Amino acid sequence: MPHELRFRPKAFADLEDIARAVRRASGSREVARRYVERILTRCRHVATLPLAGRPRDDLAPGLRIVPFERRLVIVYRVLPPETVEITNVFQSARDYAALYRGEREVD
Repeated sequence: MPHELRFRPKAFADLEDIARAVRRASGSREVARRYVERILTRCRHVATLPLAGRPRDDLAPGLRIVPFERRLVIVYRVLPPETVEITNVFQSARDYAALYRGEREVD
């Protein structure tokens, strides 16, 4: 049974930024919509296997990451009771680890 899936407001903002970037690059709202839907599908998959992501306790307690199509990193936490909270969605090339150092969460 999948865990409940929640998104922090910053994760939604990250998805909106990604959609805008894809729309600009492709010139197509449909391409952007499909790309974001694939990301959301991956997030739903994370909720079915929440401990499969790579632990990143070095950045914040309980933080985990999973890659998405070698372009993005989905950052999340597993919270009681049986909840997966997506905290951020970053481009893989971005130094997201530096954003977490010295902060509890990226807002």
